[in-house]
Amino acid sequence: MSFEALNSVRPQRLLHDSLLASAADPARAQSPAVIVEGQPYTYAQLLDSASRMANALRARGVEPGDRVAIYMDNTWPCVVAIFATLMAGGVFIIVNPQTKADKLAFMLDDSGAKVLFSDGHLQRELLAGIADAKALTAVICSGDVPEASTPMLAFDDVLAGSEPLSAPVDIIALDLAALIYTSGSTGNPKGVMQTHQAMVFTAGSLVQYLRLADDERIVNGLPLAFDYGLYQLFMAIRLGATLVLERSFTYPAQVFARMRDVGATVFPGVPTVFALLLASHQREPLCFPTVRRVTNTAAALPDDVALRLREIFPNALIYKMYGLTECKRVCYLEPELLE
Repeated sequence: MSFEALNSVRPQRLLHDSLLASAADPARAQSPAVIVEGQPYTYAQLLDSASRMANALRARGVEPGDRVAIYMDNTWPCVVAIFATLMAGGVFIIVNPQTKADKLAFMLDDSGAKVLFSDGHLQRELLAGIADAKALTAVICSGDVPEASTPMLAFDDVLAGSEPLSAPVDIIALDLAALIYTSGSTGNPKGVMQTHQAMVFTAGSLVQYLRLADDERIVNGLPLAFDYGLYQLFMAIRLGATLVLERSFTYPAQVFARMRDVGATVFPGVPTVFALLLASHQREPLCFPTVRRVTNTAAALPDDVALRLREIFPNALIYKMYGLTECKRVCYLEPELLE
């Protein structure tokens, strides 16, 4: 039985099992898993790229439990790096691309990361951040590859030069999947340990109480380094749905146009994003009738803001939520109780 076929029939206990199952499903394999700045990538493409990069990580000494840091924007290489790390048996660490060199250096040292994925345009902070990284053996870089004492490899070259994994890496559900670092606003960031079992359960719980379906098109302009943004990816892949991934909300008109083009059905935000949305709506009326779910966390969504959002999302259930890095959602309000 092939690697893909094996994973299409076994129970989904590991965080990447849902990707394997969707890519092995003939009805799902050629549908878009992610759309990144308008470019669609299918489940089959994501599995192939992640499997090749996972094999490349294994060839460079990444063993089960080893840490792999990902210091990248919301891009296709970032999504590939996340699933490649999981498939290699590693523990991924997403670092916000706005992180400065001192905190990047701290997280690399604190975690003992063996490999780092990054973007060439981040080289100023990147090079300063890796200068004293003792455990780091390689940096895999998308875009322009800077020169450094640590071996620097081009993402596309590594991908092209690797074959897909021939067999699953032997890990279990109680193994670590991720270290999610807190912001460090009151000191050094703290790495929160997340097992495969915990993250699989959490993704399933979110899908259930948000009442999501497999035809969702989830728009995400929140950083994947922010656990709220990260779980948009895992929910989409668990469902066999589509994540519409934007770098940020810096250019809102571009995001709004994409939402209309793809027929967005889920819109996650934080109060600052919703304030921006309402300010845009005041200048020129906005309406997204295809959106069925609007979600908020990170800070309380004021009652008047929640009610005004109904003008923009007339057919959506609006969820007020609160969560912690350690355990995701602590509480949520059923949308029927919003008023």
